Amino acid sequence: MKLGLQLGYWGAASNPFHVPLAQEAERLGFDSVWVAESWGNDAFSFATWVAAHTERVKICTGVVQMSGRTPTSCAMHAITVDHLSAGRFCLGLGLSGPQVVEGWYGQPYGKPLTRTREYVDIIRRVFERSPEGVTYDGEFYQLPYRGPNSWDMGKPLKVMTHPLRADLPIFLGAEGPKNVALAAEIADGWLPLYYNPEKPDVYDTLGPVSADFEIAVNLMGCTVTADDKPETIEAALAGTRAALGFYIGGMGHKSRNFHKELMGRMGYEREADQVQDLFFANKRDEAIAAVPVRFADEIGLVGTPERIRDRLGAWESSPITTLILSGGPDTLRAFAEIVG
Repeated sequence: MKLGLQLGYWGAASNPFHVPLAQEAERLGFDSVWVAESWGNDAFSFATWVAAHTERVKICTGVVQMSGRTPTSCAMHAITVDHLSAGRFCLGLGLSGPQVVEGWYGQPYGKPLTRTREYVDIIRRVFERSPEGVTYDGEFYQLPYRGPNSWDMGKPLKVMTHPLRADLPIFLGAEGPKNVALAAEIADGWLPLYYNPEKPDVYDTLGPVSADFEIAVNLMGCTVTADDKPETIEAALAGTRAALGFYIGGMGHKSRNFHKELMGRMGYEREADQVQDLFFANKRDEAIAAVPVRFADEIGLVGTPERIRDRLGAWESSPITTLILSGGPDTLRAFAEIVG
């Protein structure tokens, strides 16, 4: 089981501890460091900065939002960061949801699976650097472009900067059953949002995957405690439940929230409905309180080192290859010792 570090989104500004955390993760032997974007900081600049201050650890996006860039632009970013990091980059991509895609990026959300397939296909063609250049005739992407307002002067181009690797790894963030199946089909790795190793049937559409297929999951809670009393575990999961309350209650439309739907498939449909209802009623504290402690506990690793080691067995028996942690230096050191 490999370990990764999630640096997450920025808030109003960058976190001054991000680089020292990445350096500590590298020192401890972590396999990867992950950076994210939503409608704030961009992931590629963030990844480049972290890469410049580390030497060995992989630098990964988790995830870049596809609607924010054309496929060729995304490929150019990935090639650039891979060069600057001496071949340490992994490209994590995600669809996001209709509120963000249409509200922030001004792009349509229709047929997301088709769009994802075309997007990844074009990126791989850029990486291959065919002498004929990149051509594509898809439903969403055409290279050269020949649509409305075209000057009909486009020609196939190949990327001038030679990629270090034609097989630069591509991970897909996926929640819905069809999107999970697509990740297994076209990507080198999968980034689940919530994962309970004791409920693998939730993601049964993943199907059989190759031996080198990577699955890297963000642990929603990863805190080492002094004891395993119920009140201690609940206190350690306070931040996790707050994040879940926001994702399940407000990170999506009332009629379509992928995070809420996933919680329902994991056995908490009634509770997910309650969290969303409270959130939309502007009762955010009550929405967070309605997130079951049990659910938060199932998708994380919290407790004494003994409790974590006991629960770690289920993760090691699952298809998960990397556990991605969030936290400070003490958390990273503790998990490096426990997992290592």
